[in-house]
Amino acid sequence: MEALSCQWGHEIFKRLAANIETVIKGRKECIRYILAGLASNGHILLEDNPGTGKTTLAKALAKSIDADFKRIQFTPDLLPSDILGVSIFDPSQKIFKFHKGPVFTNILLADEINRASPRTQSALLESMAEGQVSIDGNILKLEELFFVIATQNPIESSGTYPLPEAQMDRFAMQLKLGYVEREQEVAILSEQQENHPIHTLTPCVTLKEILRLRRMVSQVFIAEELKRYMVDLVNMTREKTGISLGASPRATIALMKTAQALAVFDNQSFITADHIQEIAVVVIAHRLILDPQSIFSGVTAGFVVEDILKSIPVPV
Repeated sequence: MEALSCQWGHEIFKRLAANIETVIKGRKECIRYILAGLASNGHILLEDNPGTGKTTLAKALAKSIDADFKRIQFTPDLLPSDILGVSIFDPSQKIFKFHKGPVFTNILLADEINRASPRTQSALLESMAEGQVSIDGNILKLEELFFVIATQNPIESSGTYPLPEAQMDRFAMQLKLGYVEREQEVAILSEQQENHPIHTLTPCVTLKEILRLRRMVSQVFIAEELKRYMVDLVNMTREKTGISLGASPRATIALMKTAQALAVFDNQSFITADHIQEIAVVVIAHRLILDPQSIFSGVTAGFVVEDILKSIPVPV
């Protein structure tokens, strides 16, 4: 990849991050990872307590790109047809006409995704994995840029359903926002005293630029030793004691592509072991299912991935 192109991609990342940070304070790392997911053709799951800015962050990203954006508020009575669309009979022409659902967009915000039933959640499986939907025996392609950013409250919250394993595996990363520092929260109060800054946010990049950025990210060089390192990391989750279900090959692919995007974000034309280690927990941990004994002992999936990172030698 040419140095000039790498610099261009770096500038696109910087422009997007700066635009989002005018609305979202104290979330530099989270914004970095979301933009890496966008540029690597991955999808993002934001999980945290209510009121921490998950929906605002998703909307700020969507408003920063001159592309089509739709939002679905997931509720217990939401049906798959509310997401994909429905065929309605036209009596004048005596035919069924398909009315596209909100999934036919560039950026889709699936708000509080775990408030819908697993049956409705599964309506997104094909679209997130293959960029298409199957309706009435027909396969309909989605937009070239199709990016899902979903939010969910912790599964212990009232009226929520845990996402099926297959659904979790479709998300390249699971991120948590947490609470901001005291001074940052004071600044938020000042900024939102009269109007919310998201109302004045305008696009800073075009759809064409995002598609070009994605192509550029896919060309980032990866040494064979680092490919083997990523495979070893993921493969260890399938062998380690205390894990009932390890990460799939989809996790390895997501780890590679996200690391490529981080390299461009850092203005580098090749990935390093640091990029892989930086992103490993948020890419792999949410795909793991621990056995009951590990859960009872207080072990978390994130801790398991960190332990694996320490146990596997880093290529030099």
